[in-house]
Amino acid sequence: MGAKSWWDRTDNRVLEGVLALAALLFGVFGVLIPVLGVVGLIDPMDTRDVELDVTTRVPGAVKPVTADYGMTLTGTDRAELGFVHPDFGQRLLLALPEITGSLLLLFVLVLLLRMARTLRSGDVFVPKNARRLSAIGLTVLVQSVLSPLLPAVTTALLVRGTDMADRVPFAVTLSGKYVLLALLVLALAEVFRQGTKLRADTEGLV
Repeated sequence: MGAKSWWDRTDNRVLEGVLALAALLFGVFGVLIPVLGVVGLIDPMDTRDVELDVTTRVPGAVKPVTADYGMTLTGTDRAELGFVHPDFGQRLLLALPEITGSLLLLFVLVLLLRMARTLRSGDVFVPKNARRLSAIGLTVLVQSVLSPLLPAVTTALLVRGTDMADRVPFAVTLSGKYVLLALLVLALAEVFRQGTKLRADTEGLV
């Protein structure tokens, strides 16, 4: 009597369900709702957390500073840039980082779901999964750059030509942990690729 596998059909269905639910939630709350706000069907995003220029920080300055462009700036070190009545362009710039990040994460979740479905046959070491892992690694690498870059670029566009431009500096801080994660996923993809190639060569000898 053979030993029972530690992974059964129920485990696989639970994994697929969790990934599908996560993809649905990110699709709704990370993409659909922000898009509806941009087009004006629901209340849009109207604030953005920003870091003030060192020379403009005033200890204890917590009252909002109002400019002539329908903007408010509240805080000292980490401040909140607010818009009284944001137009379409401002709503798009405010929501773009979240929408982009959610779309990239949604893409990763879909690829993971497709990989999970290959467990139904009891074999994940297939060429498609190696390509999917490579795509996940590249997506994480892109996200590691876009995650800090998009908020900085969109904030600069939001305050361009206003009094706030001198208060809110352009600042991008890259995180090495996401780059490392991307490299680890790409390395795992290469392991999958070599494993499937080795198995194909072994089967050809039989």
